[in-house]
Amino acid sequence: MYDFRPDPALDDAERYRQLSQAADALTAGEPDGVANMANVAALMWEFIPALNWGGFYRMVDGELVLGPFVGRPACIRIPVGRGVCGAAAESGQTQLVEDVHAFPGHIACDAASRSELVVPVVRDEQVIAVIDLDSPEPARFGEGDARGIEALAALLADRI
Repeated sequence: MYDFRPDPALDDAERYRQLSQAADALTAGEPDGVANMANVAALMWEFIPALNWGGFYRMVDGELVLGPFVGRPACIRIPVGRGVCGAAAESGQTQLVEDVHAFPGHIACDAASRSELVVPVVRDEQVIAVIDLDSPEPARFGEGDARGIEALAALLADRI
């Protein structure tokens, strides 16, 4: 049995270091990408405060398709270039959105979401997935969160 619950008093840098360490421990040597995404979605839920959704969208035949996640039911397919996830997939760049309602073309899968962080997972210079985090708090995510999830995405690039 694994118990990776972090100390709630951790600063962001240490929280994300421990999150990546736990993800590494769970995914090292496991060839099944879906299993790895499922475990990492559960870890993100445990490690990142104030989430109402956290998980993956996978690139399948040129569009984003829902992958493992924790949270309320979500949109199943997202066109590249549409919404925050589609913008991350199209640009290959992290999207840090303080107010999702001000983001042009935002897709509201959960009306409670107020802020969002989406980080592309890149392998061989191609976006293969995005990590999507939503929060009911406005401006919940900052640069420290972005750097932490970018490190996690880099770790997972060959494991999902």
